[in-house]
Amino acid sequence: MLDNLPRGTICIEDIEMGMVRHLNKVVTDRDIEMFAEVSTDHNPVHLDDDYAQDTIFEGRIAHGMLTAGLISAVIGEQLPGHGTVYMGQTLKFLGPVRPGDMVTAEVEVIGIDHGKRRVQLDCRCLVNGKKVLIGEATVLAPSRKFD
Repeated sequence: MLDNLPRGTICIEDIEMGMVRHLNKVVTDRDIEMFAEVSTDHNPVHLDDDYAQDTIFEGRIAHGMLTAGLISAVIGEQLPGHGTVYMGQTLKFLGPVRPGDMVTAEVEVIGIDHGKRRVQLDCRCLVNGKKVLIGEATVLAPSRKFD
């Protein structure tokens, strides 16, 4: 994975409106197979070339939640990072992710409640500059007060 900043933690005291973090990941056949095993979602649109060819996608696609998991990786590793607790997430899937696609997962701070340590994040995943997933997340950010 390629990302724009080191992993770690940005405490609520240091989070600012407009902060953005991202990672890039090529989704592989192995990723899709492992996600199917962990999730127990063996839908053939993800795993069977012949079956998937006859769908509206005209080929295999990654699980939508695998793509959404890349958002979780940015939140849990970069912004806010280690110690962050998910409170909620909305997702809208706009297009398929195929094996071999480079996905860019980005999160951007769009709201901060310092008193409650809550951060609202605009979330998006892109393939070749085109949005394939959008949504918003609300997270509980770590604080230096509790370290």
